[in-house]
Amino acid sequence: MADVYDIHGHGESIYNIIPPKEIRHERPPMYRSKHSSKVPPTASTFGHAQTSHPVATNIAGDSVDKVAPIKANRTMGKPPGSLRPDPANFAKSGTKNEKVKTLAEVKRDQPDLLQPSKLRTKLKPGVPQPDEKPVMNLVTSKNFVVANAVETILAAPKRVTQGAKDYLNKEDFGKVPKYLQHIKQDIDAEYNYIASLQQQEEEMNRSAFAPMAEEDRLELIEGLKARWEQVNTEYQSGTHITKLDTIGKIKRKEKYEAELSQLEKDIERLNRRNIVVDQMS
Repeated sequence: MADVYDIHGHGESIYNIIPPKEIRHERPPMYRSKHSSKVPPTASTFGHAQTSHPVATNIAGDSVDKVAPIKANRTMGKPPGSLRPDPANFAKSGTKNEKVKTLAEVKRDQPDLLQPSKLRTKLKPGVPQPDEKPVMNLVTSKNFVVANAVETILAAPKRVTQGAKDYLNKEDFGKVPKYLQHIKQDIDAEYNYIASLQQQEEEMNRSAFAPMAEEDRLELIEGLKARWEQVNTEYQSGTHITKLDTIGKIKRKEKYEAELSQLEKDIERLNRRNIVVDQMS
């Protein structure tokens, strides 16, 4: 019978959907040596550490038991398998719990603990009995706010005991402490020192500046005006050029405009009164 292919044409068969049966291989029997495992090997170096035996043991090969017996806890703890739980000796319920002695056992073993002088005192009062009912439904007409105010007003002042210290009779009562006087003197001295430094700085600044003479001021104004006329003549000679097509023309025009503006500012500054000249520069 031909295989039935899927509609996509991948060459897969619908019969491959069912997985094939698993083939179980029979395991061969466990290998067991014909030699005894308890007999030590011939000329072996195992099993004789820390003993008086030579380097090799059972050289002749005639030993039927271990030449050097295994000593428990000799090197690296207990031998393997010694801590394995025993199924026959399992832990039972309550075997590890501490057994609490009963009152009869305590009376028999330690009778002194039950004496009244050695018993522990109660931390809380006992539970009230049924016949110990509290008094209820008591009503009073006393106004506690007014009563407390009256008691406070009429109360006598407390007497001062003889051993109490009277701070009003101290020698320095109402006086400024000495350490505050010293601090005040130090602050005043510091203020005076700062004021002297400021005064010296003002005198130095006052001596460094002097008023400008009237003749010098007029001479400077005439010189600045002459310079302004010269620069303005050069600037007016190039005002007919309307097309600034080169970098030189643009820079020259900006230079003249900036110089004229600065000269006008200087002339205006010199026309003021009380002009002071820095003599240190």
